[in-house]
Amino acid sequence: MITTILVDDELRLLSSLSNMIELYCPQLTVTAMCDNPATAIDKIKTMQPGLVFLDISLPGKTAFDLLREIGDINFAIIFVTAHNNYMEQAFKFSAIDYLLKPVDEEDLVKAVHRAVKRVEEQSFRNSMASLLHNMQKHSIDGDPKLCIPILNGFEMISVSEIVFCEADGAYTNFHLTSGKKLCASRPLLDYELLLQDKMFTRIHKSYLINTRYIKKYIKGEGGTVVMNNGSEISVSRRKKELFLEMIRENFHH
Repeated sequence: MITTILVDDELRLLSSLSNMIELYCPQLTVTAMCDNPATAIDKIKTMQPGLVFLDISLPGKTAFDLLREIGDINFAIIFVTAHNNYMEQAFKFSAIDYLLKPVDEEDLVKAVHRAVKRVEEQSFRNSMASLLHNMQKHSIDGDPKLCIPILNGFEMISVSEIVFCEADGAYTNFHLTSGKKLCASRPLLDYELLLQDKMFTRIHKSYLINTRYIKKYIKGEGGTVVMNNGSEISVSRRKKELFLEMIRENFHH
């Protein structure tokens, strides 16, 4: 459940929006309804919501003034307004969506779906950052350890052992320097976000490689990377420039 705060100076609209959310958006739980900027700022700061529905025209100030006053915006925003002339400014604040009053049920559901996805992604990034911190904390001689969830438990490996990771549906296969292959019960995207600052790069939708173990690059439409364990991995066309740029930035080339 995503904690949600509603901000609108019209009590009738607050009540209506709250009822619609209860009926059509089970992913959300409304923890506060605010009809003035001061109360909204206080509730947002103390309750730390994941999502805020925010009316643009508020007594004495706009929603944009309110957001500037809060400063650190670590929640998703759906603007609600009776006018559509604020759209450009709204999206400068990374709004999820922009709903016109009276709020349409279908538009609300679509906006909430996008908001839930954004909040979940941010939550995942935060958990990955925490995990990365723990990796560094438990590193040995500067070599972080990674806990790999496997079907019957978990296995600890050093990041330096990983030659490349290969997507296998919702699973990830780790190819190690020892020649061993481990199957982790998490998708490749999880490890891309976790390892991207550790000299790993995604060169294909199915492959994340440790650039330290590149032996050779063969030019082509996307090209082919030969790893030092003999594996040949295709580079996708759309990943080629990013891959080559990373090589230029991190190695003498």
